[in-house]
Amino acid sequence: MPEQDPKSDAASGSPVLRVLLVTGISGAGRSTTLKMLEDLGYEAMDNIPLNLLLGFLTSGSSTLLTPHGAIAAGIDIRTRDFDVEHFLERIAPLSSRPDIDLSLLFLDCDDEFLSRRYTETRRRHPLAEDQPVLDGIRMEREIIGGLRDHADLVIDTSAMTGAGLRHLLAGHYSLEEGPALTATLTSFSFRKGLPREADLVFDVRFLRNPHYLPALTAKSGMDREVADYIDEDPALGGFLTSVGDLLLDLMPRYASEGKTYLTIAIGCTGGQHRSVYVAERLATTLEAAGHAVNRRHRDVTLSGATS
Repeated sequence: MPEQDPKSDAASGSPVLRVLLVTGISGAGRSTTLKMLEDLGYEAMDNIPLNLLLGFLTSGSSTLLTPHGAIAAGIDIRTRDFDVEHFLERIAPLSSRPDIDLSLLFLDCDDEFLSRRYTETRRRHPLAEDQPVLDGIRMEREIIGGLRDHADLVIDTSAMTGAGLRHLLAGHYSLEEGPALTATLTSFSFRKGLPREADLVFDVRFLRNPHYLPALTAKSGMDREVADYIDEDPALGGFLTSVGDLLLDLMPRYASEGKTYLTIAIGCTGGQHRSVYVAERLATTLEAAGHAVNRRHRDVTLSGATS
């Protein structure tokens, strides 16, 4: 007998409490994430004892205290009675309950970025009060690392801006009714690294590069002159057709598997010209087919670029 979907249970009239457990590496942005989730309508709480949290979730009064039927709870190594194995054992029964829609979000970050954040804020790592910050980070990864494999979603905040994190959280955890699947087309520079949140990545560095034309260097892929120049590349048409058809085929397949947010990253060398233009073209293709689409150009920073 197939497992009952909590959302279908809600459709039949039974109230479903949406529970998002937020955990991860200290310094990766859990407190910021909880504040953003609160802005989305969640009742947010942080570092409450596990027994108290589970008692609250299993009580009949939990839905009465959450106007939007959604709770976001922060859990980490500072939470009283926290242990990874114990934690997973305790939340397992909640996952099978038809009246609770449970998700686990794990926030991660590169050690270099974490160390810099602790240095800039002059905070001490909770496990390294008398030791170097990196020692505390490594100890925490050993303790909590196993939880990452059980997460429904992992977000790496290493190079992510606050706006980028807010956008990503809204895409995955919005409480408002919306399309079954929303796609975000983001352009980026390979020199500055892959977008950590990307589900699909396409490389367009094979296209002719406007950067080498003085008249186009300070413009972006959203400028008409740059678009006209890239359009003249004979390789562009076939690529747009092939990738466009692929995305149109994949979108309903992802939606049927329950995915609500898809990030499609288009990269070129500098993230200013080719990737921007191709991302815009593919976004238009998806919109024309009736899909909900967001656009984001991560590395367009030139003062001469227009939007």
